[in-house]
Amino acid sequence: MGTCIICGQAVDGHICSSHEEDVVFEFVGDRPDQLTPGRYYRGTVDGYADFGVFVDVGDSVTGLLHQSELDVRLDALEWEPGDDVFVQVTDIRDNGNVDLSWSIRQAENEFRGTLIDDPSGDRLPDDEDAIPAEAEPSDESTAANDTAESAEPGSTGPESGSASSATGGPRASEPAGGDGGGSAIAVASTAESGELNRVETANLEDHVGKTVRLEGEIISIQQTSGPTVFELRDESGSAECAAFKEAGVRAYPDVDIDDVVRLDGEVERRRGQVQIETEALVVLNDDERDAVETRLDEAIEAEARPNDVSLLTDHPTVEGVRDAIADAATALRRAVMEGRPVVVRHNATADGYAAGAAIERAVLPLVRAEHANEDAEYHFFERRPLPDGVYDMDVATDDVTDMLESRERHGEQLPLVVLVDAGNTERSRRGFGLLDVYDVDRIVIDASVPDETIVEDATTVVNPHLDGDGDDATATALAANVAALANEDARDDVRHLPAVSYWERAPEEYVELAAAAGLDSDTVTALREAIALEAYYQHYQDKRELVGDILFDPDRDLAEHVSEQFREKLDAELETVEHNLSTREARGVTFAVLDTDAFTHRFDFPPTALTLDEVHRRKREDVEPPLVTIGVDEDELHLRSTGKLDIRDLAETVRDSAPDAGVDAVGGRDGRLEFVLGERDTVLDATVAAVADRLA
Repeated sequence: MGTCIICGQAVDGHICSSHEEDVVFEFVGDRPDQLTPGRYYRGTVDGYADFGVFVDVGDSVTGLLHQSELDVRLDALEWEPGDDVFVQVTDIRDNGNVDLSWSIRQAENEFRGTLIDDPSGDRLPDDEDAIPAEAEPSDESTAANDTAESAEPGSTGPESGSASSATGGPRASEPAGGDGGGSAIAVASTAESGELNRVETANLEDHVGKTVRLEGEIISIQQTSGPTVFELRDESGSAECAAFKEAGVRAYPDVDIDDVVRLDGEVERRRGQVQIETEALVVLNDDERDAVETRLDEAIEAEARPNDVSLLTDHPTVEGVRDAIADAATALRRAVMEGRPVVVRHNATADGYAAGAAIERAVLPLVRAEHANEDAEYHFFERRPLPDGVYDMDVATDDVTDMLESRERHGEQLPLVVLVDAGNTERSRRGFGLLDVYDVDRIVIDASVPDETIVEDATTVVNPHLDGDGDDATATALAANVAALANEDARDDVRHLPAVSYWERAPEEYVELAAAAGLDSDTVTALREAIALEAYYQHYQDKRELVGDILFDPDRDLAEHVSEQFREKLDAELETVEHNLSTREARGVTFAVLDTDAFTHRFDFPPTALTLDEVHRRKREDVEPPLVTIGVDEDELHLRSTGKLDIRDLAETVRDSAPDAGVDAVGGRDGRLEFVLGERDTVLDATVAAVADRLA
């Protein structure tokens, strides 16, 4: 007989049946049939295939971890050949193939013990010459000594009564719970002898092997099959703190995300990373909480705010919102430092995609630097396109559902929502109201004329129209500057994007920036056309890798290829449109009218808005202003004009002339008109008359 290396009860071998899945095995056999299905093994990555990852289990056996077994996308894995991984053997087939399953535990300290899987019998790691477990003498004291000798340095046997490793047995001093009201939820024996000095997380490397005290905010909680892992953030950084009650059971259940706490524990180094073995955890209230929160807020604000507020170039319109750009960059940096996810919602247009990609290019490296886990960038940053640039209840419900699920399943904080080239009109009010219920902060970055009542409650608004005339700005011009301030290392990467976002008349400052990045006008055009085409197809997807290759690959091969398809499709559409474009005049104003329902491919590329833009640009070359291009389908009317038009104001006049048409303005001042199908001709005539009155 022996004793279980985890709980100490008498067993045949080294592990009891209730703790078999809490042990990771090192395989030293040379045949697949010597493996034991159901066990967790340490392996090394052998290589990738289209359908999964090959993992070497031991020196002589290779198994397949199929992509269907992963809880992340295959292309999200950053494993390199030779990397250590942890897998579960699920099946050994008759032909010798070994099927593997993903283990949520991808660090040795998340298991509670290690054993050698030897074909002659399991044994302890340090017992190279030992008799296999099945043949060991029935001497409990000998087995107990073996167990103690195999434990991590500084830990004790299961019956010692002192605090064990975070990957070992439960702490004798920890009660089942706590009142969460500022009194100690657990009392550590190491802290009973006197007051500990507070240590900042940035200095933990200097205190390995010592018991320290931390004060900060809990920013994530992860329940593993072994310990509960709390991530604590203070003014200098963050640290993972493992606390153990019993396998898979939540330690300190009264501690929640956003709680401000005092934590005592021993600093340990596990697999190259510093971790705290929690011995006491106190939730702070009142003055103590306020003092810590103030210290954290002042420190993180100082670190998050850019020291140098230098914009990409001297563009007067963007220069006018310099302070707002700095505030947005600070909010992004703070969210990453605080462990809050960043969700970017952008319009599914070339401008929206380029602007969203600029933010992505800046934030992803910050996320990688802040979080050690390999797939952090998929948990802490998302870019989600919006088909029509409206943050309505449908979109908001999806976001809130996702964020609440992430908080429940992964212990994540609520995100910072960034609206780019989107969400600036009254149609987004109800969606924003749902975010407000959960106190979700948001940033609005937009260059179109906004409804002021919609943006006034946002955490930060970057929109030059609020301070003057922003007609020569794009969302990308604004977002690229935010990105450059949020991450100085991204400045050179994003400096060409503003030029890409202008279909015509790009400010010379941005043309020069693109040239400095090595892009001539033809290349800039190719990038813009390529991203416009991809923005249309599967516009609900972020297409992170594809968009990155188009906008940031120095070879530009992909952009040139996609741009050719853009031009072919647009030219084919315009050839049909030009034969079906009608012209009328009213009070000296020329109107080019297109029945988009009858003479465009409404459910294929190019979309109506892009078609009308190009028609208007071409028509403008032949017609003296004022020129208005109108696209009208069953129940919508779109306008492009050489003079300024306020759609909201126009809708009121048209409504008076066509009272039975149900006319409504959709979007801001540069939006579109909606009406009932039966009054289409009446609405068109009323619109022509109203526009002529304004532009004549």
